[in-house]
Amino acid sequence: MVDKKNNKSPYISVVIPVYNEEENIIQLCEAVTSVLDTYGKPYEILLINDGSTDRTLELITQVKNQRSLRSTSGFAELRVLSFERNAGQTAGFDAGFKAAKGEIIVTMDGDMQNDPRDIPVLIDKLVSMDCDGVVGWRRNRQDTLLRRIVSYFGNKVRNKLTGDRFKDTGCSLKALKSYTVKNLKLYSGMHRFLSTLINLEGFRLVEVSVNHFPRTRGKSKYSIMNRIFKVLMDILILRWMRKRHLNYKISKEA
Repeated sequence: MVDKKNNKSPYISVVIPVYNEEENIIQLCEAVTSVLDTYGKPYEILLINDGSTDRTLELITQVKNQRSLRSTSGFAELRVLSFERNAGQTAGFDAGFKAAKGEIIVTMDGDMQNDPRDIPVLIDKLVSMDCDGVVGWRRNRQDTLLRRIVSYFGNKVRNKLTGDRFKDTGCSLKALKSYTVKNLKLYSGMHRFLSTLINLEGFRLVEVSVNHFPRTRGKSKYSIMNRIFKVLMDILILRWMRKRHLNYKISKEA
C-alpha cells in the first residue's frame, strides 16, 4: 500500500556538503531534522559527501538506515550524494543544487557552526519579503581573531572591487528560491561568493543576522594562508565578470 502522504514533493531542500565530519554528522542530522519537523513543511536533506576518508559516509548510512526521518507534514527524506574523490565545497553545493527538489533551497556548512534554528527564520523572511533569497550575516562570528580580521578586510576589498554591499558573503547559511541557483554556473572556490554571483544574475537578496557557533568537534578544512591568495584571485575574476556581464533589455520588437 502506497502512503500518499509520502508522495508529497519537498518544499524545502537543505543542501549540506560534508568532508571528514565524522564527529559532527550525527548531531548535524538530528539538529536539522528536529528543527524542520517542528517547522512542519515538507523537506529533504541532501548531504553531499565530498570524498571523505573517515567514517562520515558510514555514519550517514547508519542514520539513514536506522532512523526514520519522517516529518509531521508527511514527508522527509535524507538523500546522500557521494563523490568518488574530494572535489571541494563549491562542487558539493553545485551537485546539491542540481539534485534538489524543493521550491526553497537552504545551504549550510556541516561543521555545526551554523545554527539550524535559523533556517525557519530565513525561510519566513524569504516568503514575507519581495526578494529572491535571504543570506546570513554572522554578526557575532565565533572564529579566531585572525580569521575574523582577514574576513572583515576581505569583505571590504570584495565590496570595493565588485560594487557589492554584502557584509558576509562567506556565510554558508542561506535560503534561496530554487530558480536562483538551478542554472547558475559555478567555478571552484566560488561558493564564497555565491551571493555576488546570484546578485549578478539580477536577483534580489536580503542579508539578515544569524547565529554562529565555535567549532567544537573536528578540524577546519581551511587555513588562513591557503585562502588569502585564492580569495584575492577570485575577487579579481568576479570584478572582471561583473564588468563583462551582458545587461540589456529589448525595448521593441517589430
